[in-house]
Amino acid sequence: MRARPWPMRRWLRAWHRDAGYLAVGLTFVYAVSGLAVNHIADWDPNFTQVDRTQTIQLDPALRARPLTQDAAAARTVAAAAMKALGRDDIVRDVYAVDDTHVDVTLDGTMLYVDVGQGQVREEGQKERFLLRLANWLHLNRGKKAWTFIADGYAVLLIFLATSGLFMLPGKLGLRGRGAILTGVGALVPALYVILSGGP
Repeated sequence: MRARPWPMRRWLRAWHRDAGYLAVGLTFVYAVSGLAVNHIADWDPNFTQVDRTQTIQLDPALRARPLTQDAAAARTVAAAAMKALGRDDIVRDVYAVDDTHVDVTLDGTMLYVDVGQGQVREEGQKERFLLRLANWLHLNRGKKAWTFIADGYAVLLIFLATSGLFMLPGKLGLRGRGAILTGVGALVPALYVILSGGP
């Protein structure tokens, strides 16, 4: 006699499906950020380092101006360098080191302008905006309200994992293949703790 299907399985599939849709956005945030933070020893997941030198064309008349004695001239050099580089960053500060060198402070980086050589060296770091935002959320550095969202997401994952165990009947479910794969998945953290010597 054929076994009667479990009536709750239909509803379980619908709830599992809808919960999965709800979890998609947060799953991408936590998964991508998790990969980035896991390899923090190999790279900076929040910023990219900048260190480059470029040659630019500057008005020869700028070389003859006493930059250390003329703040306006130093600002003119900074503006000319920014224009030559095609940059529209906000300039936070301009400082004339001597009559041929001007330091320009931007957000996150510094421009070192060599008026005599017509070169600009840029040093500093630039933000990986989307990835840094994901890391900020993942590490729960936002407001306390995010804790409730993160806890809700954790509960959602628990539901997805649990409901997934009972969605398929027979050999594809917990009575067969499902049980084997669930056991293998549960063994991964257990074996790692054992083989690594534990905490």
